[in-house]
Amino acid sequence: MMLYKLSLKNIKKSMKDYAIYFFTLILGVAIFYVFNALDSQAVMMNVSSSTQEIIELMMTILSSVSVFVSFILGFLIIYASRFLMKRRNKEFGVYLTLGMSKRKISLILFFETLFIGIISLLVGLGLGVLLSQVMSLVVVNMFEANLTKFAFVFSTSACIKTIVYFSIMYLIVMIFNTISVSKCKLIDLLNGSKTSEKLKLKNPYLCIIIFIISSIILGKAYHIVTAEFLTLNEVTDILKPIIMGIVSTFLIFWSLSGLILRIAMSVKKFYYKGLNSFTLRQFSSKINTTVFGETIICLMLFITICLLSACLTMKNSMNANIRKLSPADIFFTQNMNMDKYYEEYRNYGYNDSQIKNSHYTAKEMFELFDFDITSYLKEYIEVNTYATQDLTVNHTLGSKLNSIRKEFPFLAYDTRETIMKISEYNKVARFYGNKEYSLNDDEYMIVADFKSMVEIRNLALKNKEKISLFGHTLKPKYDTCQDGFLEMSSNHINSGIIIVPDNVINEDYLIQNHLLGNYKTTDKEEIIEIENNINKLGKDERANIYLLPSGSTKLEIKEATVGLSAMVTFIGLYLGIIFLISSAAILGLKELSESSDNKERFKMLKKIGTDERMINKSLFRQIAIFFILPLVLALIHSIFGIMFAVKILEVFGNDKLLPSIIATSIILVIIYGGYFIITYYSSKNIINGRY
Repeated sequence: MMLYKLSLKNIKKSMKDYAIYFFTLILGVAIFYVFNALDSQAVMMNVSSSTQEIIELMMTILSSVSVFVSFILGFLIIYASRFLMKRRNKEFGVYLTLGMSKRKISLILFFETLFIGIISLLVGLGLGVLLSQVMSLVVVNMFEANLTKFAFVFSTSACIKTIVYFSIMYLIVMIFNTISVSKCKLIDLLNGSKTSEKLKLKNPYLCIIIFIISSIILGKAYHIVTAEFLTLNEVTDILKPIIMGIVSTFLIFWSLSGLILRIAMSVKKFYYKGLNSFTLRQFSSKINTTVFGETIICLMLFITICLLSACLTMKNSMNANIRKLSPADIFFTQNMNMDKYYEEYRNYGYNDSQIKNSHYTAKEMFELFDFDITSYLKEYIEVNTYATQDLTVNHTLGSKLNSIRKEFPFLAYDTRETIMKISEYNKVARFYGNKEYSLNDDEYMIVADFKSMVEIRNLALKNKEKISLFGHTLKPKYDTCQDGFLEMSSNHINSGIIIVPDNVINEDYLIQNHLLGNYKTTDKEEIIEIENNINKLGKDERANIYLLPSGSTKLEIKEATVGLSAMVTFIGLYLGIIFLISSAAILGLKELSESSDNKERFKMLKKIGTDERMINKSLFRQIAIFFILPLVLALIHSIFGIMFAVKILEVFGNDKLLPSIIATSIILVIIYGGYFIITYYSSKNIINGRY
């Protein structure tokens, strides 16, 4: 009973001293529950079967991510316990001096950890249940489900998973604490608070050399991931700048740990002003022994910023793309004259009958399957595209080919270009509501929206490269690609369509027919029924003889896009927030431990007449520098990291990057800034002896 009461008393005291520890545990439990309960409303939502499958896939991925998250949180809890143990060394020493056995001390820690775990789980689950209702509204809104069926839901599966995972973590902490107590020595416990980190001044010239070298290495890594992006085709190519970035980050912190104090000491007016000398020596003492930790925190913050910015950009861009890049209800493509490239299509898996019978348009092919698709459409158009081996990417790049090959060696230069008549492209542009164009008889133009290919093609267009097509020589009307597309999508996938005058085209090279249309009805249930009937045609026996048109519908694109953007958003937020919490919590706990260890030093300042305002100001500066330093370098890393991510995500579009960066900044300020404020006030209370 005595041990039980002592444990409860210690918990109350620890809650005051280490609010960050309990705040982190509660927040970790809540976030773990929230992201594992995302499907709780899905059962009640009136969504299509494909959307239900997407939600199930998303939850499967999130469950896998949760395993990784549990390791991060487990490490964080053990790390926090280590500092709690260090904080209480003198207390344990007193217990041993009074005759208490190590076994009883272990029992005290066991009860404390058990009570802390139960309190954290209960409060965290309560907060998680409330937050999950808000997250459920986000899910309902994202998938455009029926809000009338929304209700307060408690996810039993998420609750059980949270309890199981965190119980395992707390069990590991109990074992860790028991081992720590069994190994401790009385003399170390009693004198632990008297030992201090020795401040070793590093050779300033060596630090300057290391700083310059590490900055050059870091600059090279930045250059590789931005300027040399298209040359990164293997895992080793991508790992190289990552390793360079990690090593240079460590070296920068190592060199700064020796330079900051030296530079400050050389500016005597600044160094001897107020408590600056005390503040800087305290900070330098800490950073000297935490170079590795600062490196890890900086990299975690970098990952957080890039992850959140990239995921939110991808989500916002994809949602915006649906409206812009899928302006019609249906888009079907029918391969024609496949026998012209017989071997190629055989390699793609088409059989002889399908290749032989590839002389029907999309509309005619549907009719062969006794399905009149036009009866469901209020308006539609049909257009054709052409291709010939005499006009490949090689030919359109002209004299710029060799220089482009050297810079971009991995492009498929032998790919046949897609060719369209100007009249038919304008027909599509008119149907989509896009810009129409005109050409003279000796001109051509290129329409594209895939940024990387646009940049490559523009090199040739600016050089006025001519092309030869069906006996005609054509010059470019524009020196850049014009924005546009033919195939509907949620992404910018058009790498280039060659638009030529109608009289240039040889109909023998017709290779695809396209059918675009809008439904008569706007009722979602009726549209789903129509599209289900189209999908059933694939099971018809005639599909082995005739090749059905392939294509996509706005509804399919929208559901797939929403599903993908939801997965990316939730996984990004899940990992990003966990990384951010871990980084801030580690810094906060480290600072609280330092404040506890340095309590006597601050008391000494008071004894020599330093007022509390100056002491608080010194403490604030110490903590601020400790929090800001890894964040500043992480922000610099993030500028180039986001540039790299933008190039990867250019297929989705990056016009929504600024709102995503703003949203990421808000999350960063709230969580990271919140931990900073809590750390400062908790540290101030410790050194002022209020607890």
